[in-house]
Amino acid sequence: MAHLVVRVIERCEEANESAHLDLSSCELMQIPDAVYHLMRNTELVTCNLSGNVLKSVSPKFSQKFSTITDLNLSHNKLSRLPEEFASLSALTKLNISNNSFIVLPQVVFKLQSLASLDAQNNAILEIDTDEAITSDNLALVDLRNNPLSRNCRRKLQNFKTPFLLEISKEMDDDW
Repeated sequence: MAHLVVRVIERCEEANESAHLDLSSCELMQIPDAVYHLMRNTELVTCNLSGNVLKSVSPKFSQKFSTITDLNLSHNKLSRLPEEFASLSALTKLNISNNSFIVLPQVVFKLQSLASLDAQNNAILEIDTDEAITSDNLALVDLRNNPLSRNCRRKLQNFKTPFLLEISKEMDDDW
């Protein structure tokens, strides 16, 4: 356990120099307050929190790291994102793949600069298609390997979107 604490501290110190915080595979269940303290004078560009066991992200994340452009939250246990994420106005790339989302968080469509959203390999059944259409800045939304409902899949396949929408081919029901 102590070696993980040392790893987090070392990576924060590296990020103070590079503006790229990599806390991947640190077995984090939450983002420690010490991280916010250690990074208080650094304007981060990227943040990698992949490969942890995060179940939620604190609303203060977006307040403390408001300048990030690339956020990787993949391979965690997330099922929602805080509404405060809408204030991440510089965020262009968001990876929430390989988590526990059953719905695509509405806040992702409030991210003004978002160009790429990777949400593959979750448990997403439905998507509010009206919200998806109104996001003009998106270039790519990857929803592959989600158990989208048949109705949702049909709606998405009929969309005329300004962005590339990736979904898996429909599987036949086994029953």
